[in-house]
Amino acid sequence: MPASRLARRSNLFPILFAATGLLAIAGFGPAASAQTVTEAGAASSENARQEAVLAGMEYLKTKGQNPDGSFSGSTGAAVTALCVSAILENRPHAISDPAVVKGLEFLKQNVRKDGGIYAAGSKHRNYETCVAVQTFKLANNKGQYDDVLKQADRFLRGLQWDEGEGIETSDTAYGGAGYGSHNRPDLSNTSFMIEALRELGADENDPAIQKALVFVSRTQNLESDKNDTPFAAKINDGGFYYTPAAGGQSQANQTANGGLRSYGSMTYAGLKSMIYAGLDKDDPRVAAALRFISDNYSLESNPGMGAAGLYYYYHTFAKSLALADMETLKTSDGKTHNWRQDLTETLKAAQREDGSWVNEQNARWMESDANLVTAYALLALSQLK
Repeated sequence: MPASRLARRSNLFPILFAATGLLAIAGFGPAASAQTVTEAGAASSENARQEAVLAGMEYLKTKGQNPDGSFSGSTGAAVTALCVSAILENRPHAISDPAVVKGLEFLKQNVRKDGGIYAAGSKHRNYETCVAVQTFKLANNKGQYDDVLKQADRFLRGLQWDEGEGIETSDTAYGGAGYGSHNRPDLSNTSFMIEALRELGADENDPAIQKALVFVSRTQNLESDKNDTPFAAKINDGGFYYTPAAGGQSQANQTANGGLRSYGSMTYAGLKSMIYAGLDKDDPRVAAALRFISDNYSLESNPGMGAAGLYYYYHTFAKSLALADMETLKTSDGKTHNWRQDLTETLKAAQREDGSWVNEQNARWMESDANLVTAYALLALSQLK
């Protein structure tokens, strides 16, 4: 089932949210009044979202795109794919928009004979192909990209670390996907692969999805029968880090006892991946991830990372909570958050006058690139409808 449909399925996690509106706020009186206030707040939030989306798309179409159709084309195919997807996710009818048409033409030039969609010589073949798959899927209104998508499916499956690479299930790399520039898989690439395969038609029981779940489970700070890594019990907070493979790595660094610190963006990537792999709220891995999210809810920072990767975090945060069909989220301090309204307000406040976004606090992971960051913001906003 495609991600867009999965995001609309029945509620998976009622334990963490309730349709309480503003009843918990003192002074608003009976339920009818609270409902009126809630509806007014939702309407205001939607107006703000629409304004931000229109301004962001206008920036991409008039200031972000190069004459050859690319967005930040020197970085490969990924940013172009993200930008075109950001437009189509918010405005599906924009398939004939000149900016979309030109962007797709650029991406088609990056379709390789091996089925991948990436720049020549790229060391990010999995990442580029995965995000391009989502773009071609959104644009495939007449089946014109069926063959491209079929070949991409085969290519991505071939990249997965499994028996084809001569490794056994006991290897901490098993089931994952990664960058070609590093000799090991990571959770970010694996989460993109899982989502792309689901978009391509794989169901939760597909062997590639279940192999990937093995890797995802080992990337969680949780002592369980699904996690046999030496890191599992050292922190045990239910969050996720970057990779357990090749000695392990967290972008949030290690603890004194050698544990790999959990952080926000990878925890949401882990949650999203587990949902795609068929786990529900009763699974201990999901419950532990939700506890971490409850304990570390923030839109001021990427928990555990500060401002680093902040807009990647917003994108993953929104996609994961929408996929879980969560309307509100109750945090460990007892407060109930309408995360959609919170994120809308955060992104609207951070948007620049020209309609773009950049991470002005931390340029790590290319977040000084206005095209990339604007795409992340627009993709996050598309989940807030």
